[in-house]
Amino acid sequence: MPQTQTPPLISLHQVDKRFADGLQALDRVSLSVSAGEFVALLGPSGCGKSTVMRLAAGLETASGGELSAPALLPGPDGQTACVFQEPTLMPWASVFDNVWLPLRLQGRSRADAAPEVRQVLASVGLSDFAQAYPAALSGGMKMRASIARALVTRPRVLLMDEPFAALDDITRQKLNADLLAWWHGRAMAALFVTHSVAEAVFLSQRVLVMAARPGRVVFELSIDQPYPRQPDFRHSPSFAEACRQLGAALADAHESIRPPAGEK
Repeated sequence: MPQTQTPPLISLHQVDKRFADGLQALDRVSLSVSAGEFVALLGPSGCGKSTVMRLAAGLETASGGELSAPALLPGPDGQTACVFQEPTLMPWASVFDNVWLPLRLQGRSRADAAPEVRQVLASVGLSDFAQAYPAALSGGMKMRASIARALVTRPRVLLMDEPFAALDDITRQKLNADLLAWWHGRAMAALFVTHSVAEAVFLSQRVLVMAARPGRVVFELSIDQPYPRQPDFRHSPSFAEACRQLGAALADAHESIRPPAGEK
């Protein structure tokens, strides 16, 4: 009996996106992310990476093509969480209450949700800061709180739009390693937008490179490196070679400009 292949949790097939002002952000973008997979989206500024993320999150609708994201469906089978570049924490609320927010919106009381909130705060290293307010946190700690808020719902899909871009390199590398531990321990699918070649290689199983004007996927590279990934992977020949290939693809992407479909 043939096995039934599980459909991807995110699937874009020949997707276009044109905004009301006439700007075409995406042109025939195709990509997929399967259950438990970590995929990075890499490309120059303005190439539509964040638009892909917003489509996958259900925050935008496609102008054409086919988009499937089963994890956006209501009910127990649907669960997607997003983390953006800015932590967007409520400044008047404690870290605990910020992380409780998604469960509160589901109708969970503070007392009922407390065990799950405490557990996820412990997993991101913020147990001692549960009653602190965002103004008292460092940039890295704010991002940990934002990630905890996403993880507390136990999502099937985690969407991350340049979450570590504003952090120093040491904090960024630490959060990269921690993110992989959280992802692996929860068996989530992850789609991660970044400008950093090194970050994409360290985190991902596959890296997709987008070209701009209009955005489209022009290159894909599999990263054949087992998890957990150790810090010395960053100094290995395979890491350097993956960075070289992606760097070359990015350079080509900067030069690869074409008119949208239907235009000359």
